Amino acid sequence: MQAEDAPERIQKLLVTGDNRLKQGVDPAKTRQSYEQALEAAREAGLEEVIRPLVELRLADLERLAGESPPPAQPDA
Repeated sequence: MQAEDAPERIQKLLVTGDNRLKQGVDPAKTRQSYEQALEAAREAGLEEVIRPLVELRLADLERLAGESPPPAQPDA
């Protein structure tokens, strides 16, 4: 990966993780997207900038995993 491609790749991985989180995809896949973004940031020398963003997202993921699922909506 070239250095100039890194920010775009990192952003794409973060957005993918965010979308997975919103869509209720398997938390392991969501976590994987965020961890890949952090790894890409590390390789590009941007870890210090990206790590807080990833840590926030991972904390949200953990918080949501600890909550019970929303109640089912009654049939209309």
